[in-house]
Amino acid sequence: MTPPAHFRFANAWLADGWRQDVVIGIDAGGDIVSIRSGDRETKAAAVAGAAIAGMPNVHSHAFQRAMAGLAERRAGSNDSFWTWRETMYELARRTTPRLLNVIAAQLYVEMLKAGYTSVCEFHYLHHQPDGAPYTDRSVMAQAILDAASAAGIGLTLLPTLYCTSDFGAVPPTQRQRQFVHDVPRFLELFDDLRGRVGSSPNSLGVAIHSLRAVPPAHLNELMGALGSRDCSVVHIHVAEQQREVAECLRHTQQRPIQWLLDHAPVDDRWCLIHATHAVDSEVDAMARSRAVVGLCPTTEANLGDGLFPLGRFLEAGGTIGIGSDSHISISPVEELRWLEYQSRLARQERNVFADPASGSTGSRLWRLACDGGARACGRNIGALDTGRRADIVVLDLDTPMLVGRSGDAIIDTLIFSGQPNPVRDVMVGGRWVVQDGRHFAEAAIAGSYRREGGVAIQPPQPEYRSIPPPRIAP
Repeated sequence: MTPPAHFRFANAWLADGWRQDVVIGIDAGGDIVSIRSGDRETKAAAVAGAAIAGMPNVHSHAFQRAMAGLAERRAGSNDSFWTWRETMYELARRTTPRLLNVIAAQLYVEMLKAGYTSVCEFHYLHHQPDGAPYTDRSVMAQAILDAASAAGIGLTLLPTLYCTSDFGAVPPTQRQRQFVHDVPRFLELFDDLRGRVGSSPNSLGVAIHSLRAVPPAHLNELMGALGSRDCSVVHIHVAEQQREVAECLRHTQQRPIQWLLDHAPVDDRWCLIHATHAVDSEVDAMARSRAVVGLCPTTEANLGDGLFPLGRFLEAGGTIGIGSDSHISISPVEELRWLEYQSRLARQERNVFADPASGSTGSRLWRLACDGGARACGRNIGALDTGRRADIVVLDLDTPMLVGRSGDAIIDTLIFSGQPNPVRDVMVGGRWVVQDGRHFAEAAIAGSYRREGGVAIQPPQPEYRSIPPPRIAP
């Protein structure tokens, strides 16, 4: 049996608080097996700086990274999510398996360098643009799996069921055909991906695109079939837009969140993405359900979605995670800062979400998002503790903005001091993937992106070759 590797961290934010001179033992499988403070006897590799738990990213549409900045021109008199969606559809039409792989690999490198160590990929680009399946029905999902392997990020793959265009079982539009499955064929995809994900440290869940895209009968059929399958988590977009709420009311006489809670087995395996337009009764019911609410503040702001009632949700005992969604920003710091700042603007007061015990706002937000993110990923991550995956972010305390900081002031400064990125080293599953600010494969991955990805306007490239897993130095 391979003995554990040991690392001595000058400062570490453990499950029970900040400690100095911490030795963490990590087994060959990438799990933390021991943590000792003040241990001067164990031989261990020294790591300067401040070690904190890596952040889970609970919501990603990887291909959309290629359109960041390309939808920032006003589309008529009423520019909204629905007009932005047309630009997204055009990008989806151009996204081949190879292009998806290149975009996702570049994105995942950027995530790791920013402090995200795992990601939930809400994946609905299944087919060719005309709706015809690829010869290998899982090739688009395989492109995501290969990208995550190439970058070294932890992955929860969420193949997404998408059946209709709107409430009332409106048939999909021509632009939506590449997303669409019926339930039996979707289950065939899911079963195939179970074999591909296998027993790796990654995870396989399922996503329901939205109530407008999955009618009640299809939802019931899917949930019934998943009962006999190993499905770690269930994610769904819900109540993101006012129009969605209005159409749900018209067709079901209920608001979407209330309908979902009344008609689906929502529990702590579920992650409700956005849940923006929720009334008080829905907020309280979501908290009671123990579902995670996945918030994506920079995307929600970019699309003009609205503000989730976070204060009431947390007061009711609710659980949150954060995601970068459309990837107009790749920064857990910015997502958390937006959560706090939008509430400061609405309430006209400061430190709205400060920890009641310590008074620290930043540390509470990071803990909340790590705890909820771990559950939404369906993986044993989110804290530096024995039995958890060794997903560790090391902050450079020589960064000018962190000089002289200690304890919770490190996290408060990280989140509320502006744009510098002090992430120096990143470990995922016990392996260093970023050291001294450089990702081990960033030059090769960026080179592929420049050649083949860029702004995603190249002609289609039908051939896709799987990229072999990288060699990552322990």
